Amino acid sequence: MKVSYLLILPLICFLLPAERKPNVIFILADDLGYRELGSYGQKKIKTPYLDQLAREGMRFTRNYSGNAVCAPSRCVLMTGKHPGHAYIRNNGEFKPEGQRPIPLNEVTMAKIFKKEGYMTGAFGKWGLGGPGTEGDPMNQGFDRFFGYNCQRHAHSYYPDYLWSDRDRVPLNNNPPVPGHASLPKGSDPADPESYEVFKGKDYASDRINEQVLEFITDNKDQPFFLYYPTLIPHVALHVPDEELKPYLKLKWNDPPFTRSQGYGYTPHFTPRAAYAAMITRMDRYVGNVVNLIERLNLSKDTVVIFSSDNGTSHLKLEVDYDFFDSVGNLRGLKGSLYEGGIRVPLLVKWPGKIKAGMVSDKMIGFEDWLVTLHSMIQASKPLTAIHDGHDQAEHILGNCELSRPALYREFSGYGGQQAVWMQKWKGIRQKMMRKGKNHDPLKIELYDLSVDESESEDLASKHPEIVDKLRKMMADQHIPSQEFPIPVIDQ
Repeated sequence: MKVSYLLILPLICFLLPAERKPNVIFILADDLGYRELGSYGQKKIKTPYLDQLAREGMRFTRNYSGNAVCAPSRCVLMTGKHPGHAYIRNNGEFKPEGQRPIPLNEVTMAKIFKKEGYMTGAFGKWGLGGPGTEGDPMNQGFDRFFGYNCQRHAHSYYPDYLWSDRDRVPLNNNPPVPGHASLPKGSDPADPESYEVFKGKDYASDRINEQVLEFITDNKDQPFFLYYPTLIPHVALHVPDEELKPYLKLKWNDPPFTRSQGYGYTPHFTPRAAYAAMITRMDRYVGNVVNLIERLNLSKDTVVIFSSDNGTSHLKLEVDYDFFDSVGNLRGLKGSLYEGGIRVPLLVKWPGKIKAGMVSDKMIGFEDWLVTLHSMIQASKPLTAIHDGHDQAEHILGNCELSRPALYREFSGYGGQQAVWMQKWKGIRQKMMRKGKNHDPLKIELYDLSVDESESEDLASKHPEIVDKLRKMMADQHIPSQEFPIPVIDQ
């Protein structure tokens, strides 16, 4: 008896296993500068695993973090709203622990993945709402959380506890090493033994990496979303001795950071070596993740993304950004909307989907990832969340050259700032919180980034028509915030 192929085709399709949705791993460094990876031109700091990630995936040269400091940048990433619309627009500590919480009704990246049947986990530093608040990661779409909830708590790599979901779990650091402290009274700053008090036993970043690997292993048979906001290389300069030793052999001119000025984090006898060692330690954590994915035969089913929440720290005595050439020829550091404070590395790998060794000079921002990942995983449910992102999936997958026409940033901190990128042009306002006879808080500087990445020549007087366009965009993209006001434009 002959059986029609058309009749059995539905049965064959039913019996075939459904194509697995890809896992997504988003690794976020903390205060990592644009040129602090080998793939971006770093010469002194060793980052072999991240350099391999760049070779095997796609590297972006015009990637912009959500903002110039921690919490507002992460808010942009998690909610897909740029800083003129996002709820969190500056750092802000809440007692007894944590930062200002994002509201419960925010649609976060984790909530979107949950709707698609993903297991979701966050490991590292959160900073978007203290324990038990609406912003607690366990209330924002994550099934699993391990690490620091609070940014200030994360200033120490040797604390006495971390958070596991909603429980505090002790670490073997008794007493904990503070994130901010001076050398003991009467100690000799020229004696390396004086700095031993800032070394603990239980390195929190090791514990966090262990939990990351456990989450991957436990969920290897189902799609998962892993958000891994590492602490490194945010100061304090805390790093295990075994990581430090290879850099000490280089015998750099490395004068101690003694905190003699009374500000900063904890002292370190060899701060340059410590900073480099911390980044290499982070690189090894990334290697642990990628290697585990390969051992579990999940590489082709996993999108790995690596970036940083903002540029290099401006605390030069602790982080010698000149010595490391941390931002290259870019202007500005952490806290600034000039390029060095907000243009950061971005690496994306998806074997079989993203061509190895690709380099993109197209503009991309943190707000793009909400809609881009929704598209890349071929989500079954429509994206109804209000967002400011542009879907970059087809560009990342090599199918088109589309890029966003403009990008907007504002920051109420560090004097108050606004910036707009439009094709080759960038307009920026500084010191918007100041008023006075000799200062115009609404003055716009104009730079042509195609020939002047260092933002050294202000062209505003030569192109008033471009300045007018950027001024209008700045007004259109800003919604006043009661929590983070910029009075000069909120009136």
